[in-house]
Amino acid sequence: MSTSKKTCVVGGVTLPRPFKVRRLGHFGINVHDPEVSRHFYEKLLGFRISDVLDFGGRLPEEEMAKHGPHVGYFARHGTEHHSFVFFPRRVLNAVYGFPADYPEVVSNQITWQVGSLREVVDGHDWFVKKEMRIQRSGRDLPGSNWNVYPFDPDGHVNELYYGIEQIGWNGQSKPYSMHKVRYTRPPDLPHPSEYAEVQACVREGIDGSTGWQQHEAMPETWNVDGVLLGRPYKITRVGPVRLFVQDMEQSLRFYRDELGLMITEEVVWNGHRCVFLRANTEHHSLALYPMALRAELGLNPHATLFSFGMQVANYQQLRDAVSFLTEQGVTIRMLPPELFPGIDYCAFALDPDGFAIQLYYYMEQVGWDGRPRPAALRPVIDPQHWPDTVPAASDSYLGEPYFGPWS
Repeated sequence: MSTSKKTCVVGGVTLPRPFKVRRLGHFGINVHDPEVSRHFYEKLLGFRISDVLDFGGRLPEEEMAKHGPHVGYFARHGTEHHSFVFFPRRVLNAVYGFPADYPEVVSNQITWQVGSLREVVDGHDWFVKKEMRIQRSGRDLPGSNWNVYPFDPDGHVNELYYGIEQIGWNGQSKPYSMHKVRYTRPPDLPHPSEYAEVQACVREGIDGSTGWQQHEAMPETWNVDGVLLGRPYKITRVGPVRLFVQDMEQSLRFYRDELGLMITEEVVWNGHRCVFLRANTEHHSLALYPMALRAELGLNPHATLFSFGMQVANYQQLRDAVSFLTEQGVTIRMLPPELFPGIDYCAFALDPDGFAIQLYYYMEQVGWDGRPRPAALRPVIDPQHWPDTVPAASDSYLGEPYFGPWS
């Protein structure tokens, strides 16, 4: 990285900061009972468990039984090691004493992918120079992703990372014996490639076939667009994240000015200013809402998390998902569509902790000039009455694609 007072050079391109966020990579929450949450996220939503992390050893033995289950789960919807994690909130609070300053922060990571390892390292140094609060940096194991974790003004932990372990046809993650070195700071550059690291472990006799392997948790009896799956839909993308914040301008200074997300649109609803930011061509990957809106919407009164989004493959699958989850006893909420510009039909499924998961199929795409579709050209959505079919938009089925087979 070379810098001047106002610009950084990132891969030969001048930018205001030494990294460029490409997309929302993954997200995590802390839950009351991970075993109960596992049923919801694995069996009902279709995530595959890619690894487990036992936090119990971080507690004194006499404390272990006091705080409930102590195993956290890494989960994936595609080939990336994890796109969603859920950890034991009571155990984490006991081990780390957090979030004493932010008791309503239930997310444990909002993770943004940058383009290279150098961007992670230079981003870390840039945050340090700016005296920003950082939780930690180094490398996550499991997952193998290099990262730095800065806090936003409300105490939400964000993560910048480069790359993540990929899980192939046999469904196995790296064995723990490959996690030999714990990194607590960014690496010196250049660093050996992922391939070189794995081959070094193989030469040492480590058996790569001994990693965690998770199988489908439900019988694959649903014909989903020609593929037999364990439920009548497939999650093909994660995000956006929606947060309630105390001070909109402070939050924007972090997400817009420090992380470099771009404001796509602002909406005023019932007197509340709501701001929608994007990392790439999607209408938004992050939405910020004033805290005062939380009670008005009747959402979890103890969480700054409004919702986390999960995109399914198409509109019919969205309809089928709502029917399936309703039959499984999941509470479904319909909320005012004015709060979700860029998304047409959507529904919110409440998980066992009462956290809202936004299910949708379509995300408006933004072109070179950065302007979204005018509101007057968007369809009028009646959340209580969904049609059997919807007309195509100019950007239907566009945006970040899903790679690989569905299961």
